[in-house]
Amino acid sequence: MTAKTAFAKPLIRSRLHEEIVTIIQKQIMNSTITPGSKLPSEREMAETFSVNRATVREALRKLENLDLIEIRHGNGLYVKDYLESGNLDLIKAAFDLDEGKEIILNILEARCHIVPQMAYIAAQRRTSSELEEIHKTVLNEELSMLERDIKLHQLIARSTHNLLFTIFLNFFNQIFRDYGYLYFDNKKNAERSRKFHTDIYEAIKKKQATAAKRIMLEVLLYAEEAVKKSLAAGHRKE
Repeated sequence: MTAKTAFAKPLIRSRLHEEIVTIIQKQIMNSTITPGSKLPSEREMAETFSVNRATVREALRKLENLDLIEIRHGNGLYVKDYLESGNLDLIKAAFDLDEGKEIILNILEARCHIVPQMAYIAAQRRTSSELEEIHKTVLNEELSMLERDIKLHQLIARSTHNLLFTIFLNFFNQIFRDYGYLYFDNKKNAERSRKFHTDIYEAIKKKQATAAKRIMLEVLLYAEEAVKKSLAAGHRKE
């Protein structure tokens, strides 16, 4: 299938450039269009999608920002290898490909490797004021369990005093604000998180880095399995 014929699909969104981005992104990420392929020209795309060239240009800028294509001025548009050039923005954009299922599982797996080490370092580096903020969050009954969990993880990330950990955690949280219901809609899981919050706070308070890492890993592995079961059961937010 050529790049041009792969795009032969009517647009249905009100923001047409977003629909164009999604169509091309899908074709690239499912390997219908392979790295190094030359895309149709801006004019050809405008004709194919029945839009003006300004709309196509807006879509192309987005695809370029996602590192999915390279715009070679005077030479055309070429597909990049997203496995080499992709960034965190691409992960968020990829949710349209399979309703987010595979991406959620990928994120859960990565989180199990990154966040326990975050807890380990936080237990070593946290300040008394940071510990106090963690304690306040654990006790804050005004927050939903999901929001309390997100806030607690944010504070743990900041307590590492490593900017990359904080950025990674922010990325994870952007996803789980929308998909945390897959875990927290289960009352048993919510109560389990309540105990986790207390346990991780006590480990960080006592600067027991190994214990903090273990506690974090255990809850994340449990959460990963719980979310897998929820997805397999077809659980959807109302």
